[in-house]
Amino acid sequence: MSRALFIVDVQNDFTEGGALGVTGGDAVAAAITRHLRAHADDYALIVASRDWHHADHDNGGHFAAGEPDFVDTWPVHCVADTAGAEYDPGLDTAAVTHHLRKGQGVPAYSLFEGTTDAGESVADLLTERGVVDVDVVGLALDYCVRASALDALAHGRRVRILTDLVAGVADHTSEAALAELAHAGAELSESGA
Repeated sequence: MSRALFIVDVQNDFTEGGALGVTGGDAVAAAITRHLRAHADDYALIVASRDWHHADHDNGGHFAAGEPDFVDTWPVHCVADTAGAEYDPGLDTAAVTHHLRKGQGVPAYSLFEGTTDAGESVADLLTERGVVDVDVVGLALDYCVRASALDALAHGRRVRILTDLVAGVADHTSEAALAELAHAGAELSESGA
């Protein structure tokens, strides 16, 4: 059997100092890099996603016109070709086999909503390579990591959340996301990175 690693949205705007910075984001980037250095050969696919939103556009209502509600509407973040949309400098992407961009004019949380520059979806990549098992890491646990893992489960994959390689927006929503993921069938495990 083969395994994939999903690295979800480890971007400057989601780490400390970013537009929607998550506490512990920089540490997660560094820990994922350590994990990759030790385990990249364990994966048939290593897929990294980035939010990649249009500038001067509400991105399907994703960017708040006024005050964001932090549920469906958000401050401007991860605008295409800006520093905020780039990977956190602590994340070494040398081992990444596929880069996905998601958003691009519409709200998008799950890595399954993104595509590579060649137009490939992660569902296609998994099917082409016969990948059944998926490890999920990244930011933010309670939003895009959660959505990506739930979609992987819905696509019939066995999912493992590497709990030491994620960080969430808030403790209560992160705990709720982990409980929901475990209930849906995901395994919760530490990477040992």
